[in-house]
Amino acid sequence: MALNINPTKIICVGLNYIDHAKELNMEIPEEPIIFLKPTSSIIYNNDNIIIPKQSKRVDYEVELAVVVGKKCKNVKKEDAINYIKGYTILNDITARDLQEKDGQWTRAKSFDTFCPIGPKIVKSIDSHNLNIQLKVNGELKQKSNTKNMIFTVEELIEFISSIMTLYPDDIISTGTPPGVGKLNSGDVVEAEIEGIGVLRNYVI
Repeated sequence: MALNINPTKIICVGLNYIDHAKELNMEIPEEPIIFLKPTSSIIYNNDNIIIPKQSKRVDYEVELAVVVGKKCKNVKKEDAINYIKGYTILNDITARDLQEKDGQWTRAKSFDTFCPIGPKIVKSIDSHNLNIQLKVNGELKQKSNTKNMIFTVEELIEFISSIMTLYPDDIISTGTPPGVGKLNSGDVVEAEIEGIGVLRNYVI
């Protein structure tokens, strides 16, 4: 399915991999930690990620993203599959120094070009068991499997739709595995998820 979407919002989940929580010596959250990215941050496969002059430390974060198929509110996890249009890859680019400075995440996550998604939307895959990895300049930096997610896709849809109405094409990004690190100008970053493909972007 071609990636031609027009979301009203991008909802992201922080700290949703057991191995990432262990890496950071953080307790497993009892509820999902969510934040928003603006739709103005979206770019696509082979587009450029622009490092803003305000930041000295911009990081990559490969994530499985869910594209909502139809309007939903207060969906039970047992029914969540009926509201999924498909899955894609999202790279949650983050100005880490600004995230630490601000103490909240909006500025650090919201710069233009900070939400690469793609390369396509795939419907029929098992979101509970997908290999997920990221390479920078061909060097493996992140590697895990979605079975290590603390909250499943279905649980996230139930939780998020209990807070806000989800509309067609809205994006839920399900958190990143361990190995997050810095991007530099000139880097080629490749986010890959089994069954979906490779999302490639260039850092300038």
